[in-house]
Amino acid sequence: MHSVVKTWLAFGLAFFLTGCGQETVQSKPEIHITGSTMGTYYSIKVADDAVKDGAKLQAEVDVLLERVNDQMSTYRPDSELSRFNQHRDNTPVVVSRDTARVVTEAIHIGRESRGALDVTVGPLVNLWGFGPDAKPTKVPSDELISQTRQKTGLGNLHVITSVDADTLQKDIPDLYVDLSAIAKGFGVDKVAEYLESLGARNYLVEIGGELRINGVNGKGHPWRVAIEKPTLNAGSVQEVIVPGDNGVATSGDYRNYYEMDGKRFSHTIDPLTGKPIQHRMVSVTVIHPSCMTADGLATALTVMGPEKSLAYARERGLAIFVITKTDDGFEETYSEAFKPYLVKK
Repeated sequence: MHSVVKTWLAFGLAFFLTGCGQETVQSKPEIHITGSTMGTYYSIKVADDAVKDGAKLQAEVDVLLERVNDQMSTYRPDSELSRFNQHRDNTPVVVSRDTARVVTEAIHIGRESRGALDVTVGPLVNLWGFGPDAKPTKVPSDELISQTRQKTGLGNLHVITSVDADTLQKDIPDLYVDLSAIAKGFGVDKVAEYLESLGARNYLVEIGGELRINGVNGKGHPWRVAIEKPTLNAGSVQEVIVPGDNGVATSGDYRNYYEMDGKRFSHTIDPLTGKPIQHRMVSVTVIHPSCMTADGLATALTVMGPEKSLAYARERGLAIFVITKTDDGFEETYSEAFKPYLVKK
């Protein structure tokens, strides 16, 4: 994934825990469709009479998600975002309302987090070998990092909205925007909004580990999902949560890295230093009504590290769950706002 964020996925289909084990008779059939999008998978479960035709739903969801890719993919040279990235001057570039909405939220989170989320940091990601370019043969010099940072910066990116059109504008020709830190969450929200437009109120939408949940499952119980234990072997559960009617996003930092000269280099780049993060937080899970916002926040909080992220969450009443590596294993901490979502053991 060409991104400042994660390739770590929260949980696949096998780890959606439905019901509480007290009832075995399913009161409503669940429609379950799966497919691929944005370089990963999607999974949608609907337990609602408003949606009855799974094949029709899949066809419509595929069209919807293709539209998001056509708007925001950096892998498609003719997408709206790619055309903006290829644009070499500061004249406005017309984009869809959806693209303008996502960029606006990315800038907002970036400013609120004092630069911890920066969707223009792609050149630094490439410099450290986590983009399409090959892994560097030596650690980049401070001078090269400084030169590369001159090509980045949220202050160089602008969204202009009007009744007639929405546009993006850049101050420097080399500015490159990568929305993969937030676009998956937006895709989840778009599917959820579509389901609700059909009248569905009981659903679970996932794209590559980012979730949007509403109502109950086919057995009439709130949807339950698991937070993965951050080990190299996927499958073990750290905690089980009941997120309610919310989005859920997880960012992790323990699978996508390399080692050079005896040092470990994370794929998550701190925009403020231009270097990979060095702290010991390995994953953070965010619960928020908007999956797009949860997705962007998870990246920002990963950059901040455990202490700063928890302080940030407590100041703003955010629900976050943090796993930190210690000398003895892993330690979990969470904000007060996250506590109601934990399943009592």
